[in-house]
Amino acid sequence: MSQAAPPRPTEEIADFFARAPSVEEIAAFRLSDETITRVRALLDKNAAGTLSGEESEELDQLVLLDRIVMLIRSRLPHPAFSCCASTIPSA
Repeated sequence: MSQAAPPRPTEEIADFFARAPSVEEIAAFRLSDETITRVRALLDKNAAGTLSGEESEELDQLVLLDRIVMLIRSRLPHPAFSCCASTIPSA
């Protein structure tokens, strides 16, 4: 029996916001461990200069998604949540 592929980051984020999360849930949101692992691998390849064109595009999309979530967080009504934390934790 094969496992289902993890959702793509765009779907992961869309599914999260489609649930109408609370301000606290938005502030605490982070990407899945699988996505974070993929981002870190892409960042490592980027630093080494070995990203393919397709991987470069994927990394660009992930960075854009992260910026969108940070922008949403910056507009949350509660001042404690306006810190704009990234959805991608640092290594």
